[in-house]
Amino acid sequence: MTELDSVGFPWPDGYRAASAFTFDVDAESCVLAHDPSAADRMSLMGHQSYGPRVGVPRLLRLLARQEVRATFFVPGFTADCYPEVVKSIVDHGHEIAHHGYLHEPMRGISAEREAEYLDRGLDALDRAAGVRPVGYRAPWWETNWHTPRLLAERGFSYDSSLLDDDVPYRVETTVPGSPSLVEIPVDWALDDWEQYAFYPGWTGSGVIESPRKVLEMWWCEARARHAENGCFVLTNHPFLSGRPAKAHALEELIEQVKDLDGMWVTTLREIAEHAEQVCGPGRVHQRPELPQR
Repeated sequence: MTELDSVGFPWPDGYRAASAFTFDVDAESCVLAHDPSAADRMSLMGHQSYGPRVGVPRLLRLLARQEVRATFFVPGFTADCYPEVVKSIVDHGHEIAHHGYLHEPMRGISAEREAEYLDRGLDALDRAAGVRPVGYRAPWWETNWHTPRLLAERGFSYDSSLLDDDVPYRVETTVPGSPSLVEIPVDWALDDWEQYAFYPGWTGSGVIESPRKVLEMWWCEARARHAENGCFVLTNHPFLSGRPAKAHALEELIEQVKDLDGMWVTTLREIAEHAEQVCGPGRVHQRPELPQR
């Protein structure tokens, strides 16, 4: 037994680490938020709509074969455009979580504007599938110092946008009478966008990685987090990892992760519910004070 076998985050009895497979169903939203004129680019719009039209059904079949429940972060615009896809995700037993309305750029926006995006997204998810999500992921993982307060005011129990730890922790939200928020951190190395995303004149370098290379990298990350009693949170986009070779590699990874001894494979909601019970005092996030010149 190594030292790491006896220390670390207190996962449920029988587990030594946790993992969650998450999917951001951005579809056309992430393009249109940055360039509304892209609506005129038929091929680009088709590239993005592949996610809900083809990628999500393939991923739902994959997850059913593996008997794994996942968390799907859905922008409100996607829910308005593809309500039947959101219903299908729910019908397959997966979690729906919030991902903005139009995948809006969040950097530096006011609390009032951000609140509008949150509320509009909540309304759209309710219209599409009658769901009220408890989880949130900021578009581009770009939160503001006021974001935790806005989430707590709306009854969210967790966020998965920050990159400052390897395990869940509690965040104090400064909302009187409101429970603290659980943060379940993410990592750019565990996002398929950095590996696969490319479209001429819009995103990416043109270097699309081999799914074999990506599988190797993610498997290294999964084993390391398992060894350190950590939390492996993978972020995929159906318009990328919903394509055939990438989906095959993802299924192979899921099989490998499931085989890790004591690995809890579940939804972010269940991880957050457990973390709420075992995490210590909340962390207070404060904007750094710059030194005077």
